[in-house]
Amino acid sequence: MENDSNIIKFLEDEHKSIEIKCVKPREYSPLVLAYIGDAVFELIIRTEIVSKGNAPVNKLHEAVREYVNASAQANMYHRIKNYLTEEEEAIFKRGRNAKSSSVPKNADLLDYKHATGLEALCGYLYLDGQIDRLRYLINLGMEEQKVEE
Repeated sequence: MENDSNIIKFLEDEHKSIEIKCVKPREYSPLVLAYIGDAVFELIIRTEIVSKGNAPVNKLHEAVREYVNASAQANMYHRIKNYLTEEEEAIFKRGRNAKSSSVPKNADLLDYKHATGLEALCGYLYLDGQIDRLRYLINLGMEEQKVEE
């Protein structure tokens, strides 16, 4: 898909341009990985939604929110967990088990922890330069969600 290659190229270029190649993502705290992973995840989802066609911003926002919330991210993890490597599962667990200072009022605690784990995994893959793998897992999770609907 052209959209996939555009977002992958953008993320790879961004990764290279700020010299993230010197970063050792395994040494970062899981909450830092989740912090950057949240942004990368949302960018990929927004790009996917916008690529489906022009629409009013409120409709785009509604479509993005179907994927970017604690419950949806927890569900995405459950859809892709059988495809994760041991290392990816370990990163997810570090994120899931991290002590967060707060939980959003509208989120279930378990969903929030799973969402944080997924975001940590996204951050790890991004910082490690594994953009193709990141995109593959998100695409897989999105496709599985469409099948369930």
